Amino acid sequence: MRIEVVSAHAEGEVGDVIIGGVDQIPGETIWEQSRFIAKDQSLRKFILNEPRGGVFRHVNLLVKPTDPAADVAFIIMEPEDTPPMSGSNSICVATVVLETGIVKMIEPVTELVMQAPGGLVYVSAKCKDGKVTQVKVKNVASFAGLLDQKLEVKGVGTLTVDTAFGGDSFVIVDSTQLGFQIKPDEAADLAKIGMKITASANEQLKFIHPTNPDWRHFSFTQIAKPIFYENGIAISKNAVAIQPGKIDRSPTGTGCSARLALLHHKGELKVGDEMIGRSIIDSQFFCRIEDEVLIGDKKGITPSVAGQAWITGNHVHTLDPTDPWPLGYKLSDTWPNKL
Repeated sequence: MRIEVVSAHAEGEVGDVIIGGVDQIPGETIWEQSRFIAKDQSLRKFILNEPRGGVFRHVNLLVKPTDPAADVAFIIMEPEDTPPMSGSNSICVATVVLETGIVKMIEPVTELVMQAPGGLVYVSAKCKDGKVTQVKVKNVASFAGLLDQKLEVKGVGTLTVDTAFGGDSFVIVDSTQLGFQIKPDEAADLAKIGMKITASANEQLKFIHPTNPDWRHFSFTQIAKPIFYENGIAISKNAVAIQPGKIDRSPTGTGCSARLALLHHKGELKVGDEMIGRSIIDSQFFCRIEDEVLIGDKKGITPSVAGQAWITGNHVHTLDPTDPWPLGYKLSDTWPNKL
């Protein structure tokens, strides 16, 4: 076994890309292939568990597109989920395929279509001297869910939350209810409370996607400061808690998309308006409401998210046949909630 990986991060969040060594995944669509990976677990465990991975790591598998409109396709593997879409991971994938020559780079801008499990996303990559300097991703359709819901969270109290979908499913809570400033030294506490909120939401609230009945849970909690403005542009300072208990280092592309959908639904932002997503480490995504759409019979938006990724290395992961832990392991000192 020799799995070739190009390591990368987008605005601080790891999004490595498998470019070779994995056999064809069963399934007629990319969504079906992603469901096979989620259920089978062997590739996920091999690449995400220690000693090769860790809770900080996300890995994307390049696969052959099943939609003729797509130039490339990818399946996202997060620490505990195999989601429909990810903004930071799509920025990493676009950067890797262009900077390694898998897709021909055209300067100053390369346009390409990428097929995520949740659908097609449209990429515009600024390129200079063989390097990708920014990736703009026109995301899948996003929409607001439940508004102003009362949520009982053990050890925290009663919170008022909104829910939304931005390529993945979110519970969104105002940070002022919890006393957070969204600073690096709050990361551990943000992650712990975020996991409690996500678990409570999955017990007490419902998530329904109008066109994807397979996705029926809340993946993330976004703890966000109230929107404020700099030079007339809305700023969304947030921390997204990712299962099993870590904070996204990037502003979270799907989270920014979900918040755009929520702000649009509430009438605070309209088509053409921009927003800057800002993470716990102050990295930024530049976001925009591109247009209004229908998802089934539900009104929503098409958002875009732009940021930069950087390649950090090239690796070949192997398996020694005498290794007693062929699929790795998880321990609760670094992998929360695992024994």
